[in-house]
Amino acid sequence: MMSAGTDGGGTFVRSALLVAGTTSDAGKSVLVAGLCRWLAREGVAVAPFKAQNMSNNSVVTRDGGEIGRAQALQAAACGLEPSVRFNPVLLKPGGDRSSQVVVLGRAVGEVSALSYRARKAELMTTVLDTLDSLRDDFEAVVCEGAGSPAEINLRADDIANMGLARAANLPVVVVGDIDRGGVFAHLFGTLALLDPADQALVAGFVVNKFRGDPALLEPGLRQLRALTGRPVHGVLPWREELWLDAEDSLSYAADGVIGRPEAPRGDQWLRVAVVRLPRISNATDVEALACEPGVSVRFVTEPSRLADADLVVLPGSKATVEDLRWLRATGLADAVAAHDGPVLGICGGFQMLGARIDDPVESRAGTVAGLGLLDVDVRFAADKALGNPRGTAFGEPVTGYEIHHGSVARSAEDGLVTLADGTAEGALRGRVAGTHWHGLLENDAFRRAFLRWAAGHAGRDGFTPAPDVDFAGRRAAQLDLLGDLVVEHLDTGAVKDLLERGAPRGLPVIPPAGAPPVS
Repeated sequence: MMSAGTDGGGTFVRSALLVAGTTSDAGKSVLVAGLCRWLAREGVAVAPFKAQNMSNNSVVTRDGGEIGRAQALQAAACGLEPSVRFNPVLLKPGGDRSSQVVVLGRAVGEVSALSYRARKAELMTTVLDTLDSLRDDFEAVVCEGAGSPAEINLRADDIANMGLARAANLPVVVVGDIDRGGVFAHLFGTLALLDPADQALVAGFVVNKFRGDPALLEPGLRQLRALTGRPVHGVLPWREELWLDAEDSLSYAADGVIGRPEAPRGDQWLRVAVVRLPRISNATDVEALACEPGVSVRFVTEPSRLADADLVVLPGSKATVEDLRWLRATGLADAVAAHDGPVLGICGGFQMLGARIDDPVESRAGTVAGLGLLDVDVRFAADKALGNPRGTAFGEPVTGYEIHHGSVARSAEDGLVTLADGTAEGALRGRVAGTHWHGLLENDAFRRAFLRWAAGHAGRDGFTPAPDVDFAGRRAAQLDLLGDLVVEHLDTGAVKDLLERGAPRGLPVIPPAGAPPVS
């Protein structure tokens, strides 16, 4: 086995811990990524794990399986390729009350919130077997919880938080987002709502997104320890650079700028409006555009926001026909059709741009009219297309990944991408382009060619694409920053102790220690 590091650690053997959060978007995903990056740099063979993820941001693994995008990012932090073992259960919401269930990378059906609960015992076996295999193959596994462990209405059949921690005997660190306010109440209340056996595994806390002088926080940290008997293992500062690869589209403001726009290299900006569909999937597709100097990317939810846009993007959707209906109901469909500049559709957004959609699978709506900006017909099939294709587009080599039920049944358009065998993918007509490929904009040379195409159709002759933006490098730099923040602001010795020895014995029980039975 490899050494655990240079600051007092021993040797890890089947070590694991769980990072839970007081709320969704508290910082679990980034903390796990940071811990993974730190451990990997220390020479530890480490892997990420999220038993159950609920997200429409997903990627395709090398073997053709589907997992949450956050686990792919965490894998990169470990220096690993994505694997279905890192996220054995993925729920992809298609509406307020139903989700598609993906198990070990493959869709196995649709469930409601209530019907899903009946399947959890079976899924727990899959989860534990998968985690056990990772613990056999790696020195350390850093697990990420889902939502909050204090969702007491779901505790009885939980497979992602304390249910997992109890079954696998995992020490737990709870992270809270101080930027929301009330972080001490969140941390204390989360612990206090857990029953005594769950509390026994909660070994400490982490405060995330702190702005200001840490000395001002010290009295609260000391009092929290006095109240709970558990330390705060660190206070992670707010860093505005950490915006790539959001765990879910809910992390984005409904009408807000993505990223931190840099000044243009030429004398004009290129303004990009991304329609924030209700059931948006893979919202991260447009983040590569937001890394470009002079490109301002914002999500929009109503027609007036398209009035001054140069480029309009229709992103992916987990419910294409339903989101198309929403476009029409809000007036955004008319605004997209009336837009006289470039339009890009990605996956579900591409399908909406076509002439007709025949969907007996997802919405079961049959044949519905698309927006008619491309002469393309799409038909949905029960089996999902998953892949990591390669080709050329705008004269540049490109890669991407596909996750879709709908495929092109007929096209009278030129292709956007040419595959190695000469077949076409997507569509291109004048100022309108569409593709089923996610990740296409992450190809640097293609992205620069695409921006020149978009600026030309938008009449933005003063816009100049930067020649040196390295999107993969940006992502790697973010992971390095997360690893640096862990080293600089967390008690890494305490984290290693948890990995090696588990939660300390004799931690105090904090009342009310679980909910009393309801008669």
